[in-house]
Amino acid sequence: MDRRKFLTFVGGAGALAAMNANQKADALEQAMGQELEENQLGRLRKSAICRAYGADDSWDRGTANNAKYLHMGEDPRLPKMSEKPTLLEFFDKRIGHSSHLLQSARLAKLNGLPEKIVLACLLHDISVIAYIAGDHGYYGAALVAPYVDEEVSWAIKYHQSLRFIPDEDVGYPYPEAYIRYFGEDYKPEPYIYKDAEYARNHKWYMTARQICINDVYSFDPNVTVKLEDFHDIIGRNWRDPEEGLGFDGSPSAHMWRTMIYPNNSL
Repeated sequence: MDRRKFLTFVGGAGALAAMNANQKADALEQAMGQELEENQLGRLRKSAICRAYGADDSWDRGTANNAKYLHMGEDPRLPKMSEKPTLLEFFDKRIGHSSHLLQSARLAKLNGLPEKIVLACLLHDISVIAYIAGDHGYYGAALVAPYVDEEVSWAIKYHQSLRFIPDEDVGYPYPEAYIRYFGEDYKPEPYIYKDAEYARNHKWYMTARQICINDVYSFDPNVTVKLEDFHDIIGRNWRDPEEGLGFDGSPSAHMWRTMIYPNNSL
């Protein structure tokens, strides 16, 4: 990605300077992912929280002061979700078929990794794309935790910290993009080092590290992957609740409901 384009994405050099190290890295990954979508689709895919999927942001929700109703419930600009939505439905109607996520899962599959790691790669940036970018590993882990093996959600959480920490012995150098965009003196926040140290000594360390390994090389505009290639892995390793995502009373049900109704006023 061209540096000038990245600066435009974040709102200029001043906005970039005001970000902490972790925010800069999140912004870079999000910008690279969106550039990949632009290259492959010829348009910007909008599916982040508080935006209309595939629509612009100009809709006036109105206020009580000007005698207009506040918006609640189904957003007419969005594909309507079913009464019992599944993960695949969320991919179709809210998350989008992110090239980056699909390429990450493809690499993990080609590298012969276990299905749970392939699923972790498929979901590792789910929060960046569909919910919120900041601390995306933590939010992403919270989103999926009730429906996957604990190792999968743990790995999604800690890949956020481990991506800053090179481990040459397992094939993960410090990403060149971080040096190119943030400078050689770039340092993440202290909590990143703390969590990375904890993860480095955990029994599931390599699961989270494999997300990093299969993450950094998954921005190829010449590679096209279909979600259908992973339907079987999702079916064996993801537990859709009987009531539907967002309506099962799980600790993350409210997060899925937010994606169903992202523009509710209250």
